[in-house]
Amino acid sequence: MSRPPKHDPSFDISFFESVHRRCPAYTEVIELLGGLYTRSGRIADGLRMDRKLVRHQPTNATAHYNLACSLALSQRRADALRALAKAVQLGYDDADWMRQDPDLSSLKQDERFLALLGKVQAQS
Repeated sequence: MSRPPKHDPSFDISFFESVHRRCPAYTEVIELLGGLYTRSGRIADGLRMDRKLVRHQPTNATAHYNLACSLALSQRRADALRALAKAVQLGYDDADWMRQDPDLSSLKQDERFLALLGKVQAQS
């Protein structure tokens, strides 16, 4: 049985970039681009989109979580932990995903990460 071809995100990125140029405050597109860039290895571009989304939606816990992931992937651990703490403060509550999320690998041995994880688990 053959596998379907792997999806190339370049079309999606081009499409959403054109939408973003026309509608730069369209938050759903900002969020989609952030994820597409990150999955494509364009970490700096993903970080830029995550920061933009947080500016547009400062109380969105998931936006802060995604920002923490981009910062962690950029080896900016202290900034990533601050963003993650903000996400938890705003109500981020998926302890299982936090524990297994590969984007946060650089943080998982840090006492501050473990404390945040414990806080999320206690709130669940």
